[in-house]
Amino acid sequence: MASAEALEQLEVAVDTMVLEVTLSKDLFSRLGFSKGEAEEAIKEFAVLGLYLEHKISAGKAAELLGIRKRGFIRLLARKGIPYFDYSDEELDQEFRASDEWKRNGRPA
Repeated sequence: MASAEALEQLEVAVDTMVLEVTLSKDLFSRLGFSKGEAEEAIKEFAVLGLYLEHKISAGKAAELLGIRKRGFIRLLARKGIPYFDYSDEELDQEFRASDEWKRNGRPA
């Protein structure tokens, strides 16, 4: 029986390229991966970095990793990265809009 994560994998045809990366043995050993795991881990690090810098959306990040969006949200949770990243001001605006909706049946 396949794992839930394996079931989330998508078959997506994408153009790819091979990139050779040279790492010091010290850095590689600190990553804690075998050579086989390193390729996927580096891809994951790159995609998460782009997401954290707001250069790609969660949907695009999921696509690049070959998983569904809900799988990407779970990955964020495992890594301790918030999916909703509101500033205090943005959160206050959302709450005000919600309160207005409750009072008037429509947003402000």
